[in-house]
Amino acid sequence: MKNQIITGLGLLLLILALVACQSEEIQSSSAVEQKIEETDTDREHDHSESAENNNGEVPEEVIIEGIADHYHTGDALELTAVLEKGAESDHWHWYSRESSSEEWEIVSGQETANFTGEATSDGTEIKAVLFGDDHEPAVQSAPVKVVIDDHHGHDEETKQIYNGYFEDSQVKERELSDWDGDWQSVYPYLVSGELDEVFAHKAETGDMTEEEYKEYYTEGYVTDVDRVLIEEGTVTFFDGKEEYSGEYASDGYEILTYERGNRGVRFIFERTSGSEQAPQYIQFSDHNIFPINSHHFHLYWGDDREELLKEVTHWPTYYPADLNADGLVRDMLAH
Repeated sequence: MKNQIITGLGLLLLILALVACQSEEIQSSSAVEQKIEETDTDREHDHSESAENNNGEVPEEVIIEGIADHYHTGDALELTAVLEKGAESDHWHWYSRESSSEEWEIVSGQETANFTGEATSDGTEIKAVLFGDDHEPAVQSAPVKVVIDDHHGHDEETKQIYNGYFEDSQVKERELSDWDGDWQSVYPYLVSGELDEVFAHKAETGDMTEEEYKEYYTEGYVTDVDRVLIEEGTVTFFDGKEEYSGEYASDGYEILTYERGNRGVRFIFERTSGSEQAPQYIQFSDHNIFPINSHHFHLYWGDDREELLKEVTHWPTYYPADLNADGLVRDMLAH
């Protein structure tokens, strides 16, 4: 009996010892984890202060690649910091601020030459800083700005207007300056196959196949005028190697009703002077019905105002000239 009691007490003591050891290990592990977190926080704080204090002295020898002309809310940001000159260090940190009047804040978790994030606030500035072995900023980039432009907005009324449902009273006259800019035809991108992703996306929810969508847009986009420059009331057409211009003045607008029941507005301008090669009339359709800067448009041109209004299958389409294929696809997928 005595031996059993002694054995039981021994086991109890062993169990208590093991529990105590395990508790010490857990506490030790927690302490280590807390220390790591504190160290990471301190390190980020130090880098943030260091970058802020030396901002004006650090040479701008880093280029940020991948910034788009504009984004839509929620688009992915994928940027890369590229050194103009080689460096041995790979100790990167990225910083952001809501505007130029705000202080830079370190972006947690971004410690390589590649930055990933999400476009959530218009006007956000981002920069990359490369630190040396002494943990001081060595070189940095100039800030790049995230421009968010959702074009037609997110409210229900704006969406309805974009889709062609509006009251006549909502339509207002527009100036040619709404379309000022350097514009490129999207037709070459269709021919090259770079817009195939757009047609595949439409086929997922639409009533045509990918091939049928491509045929439909091929007929709509086809044109020899691959560039249009609009500035100060003058429209210059670039047709292959030819170039001709005309000065245009507003000739009102027309509201058109389509077979599907929705409607559109053609804003019309008539040539008042310039090259005889320039069309007598140009008509813009960009899903907007009142004064606003256009972001892309369908353009109709010719010498017969009324005949142009009947054209609904051929609508050459133009986007900003500085957009590349990726930018065009991203913009088209957003609508």
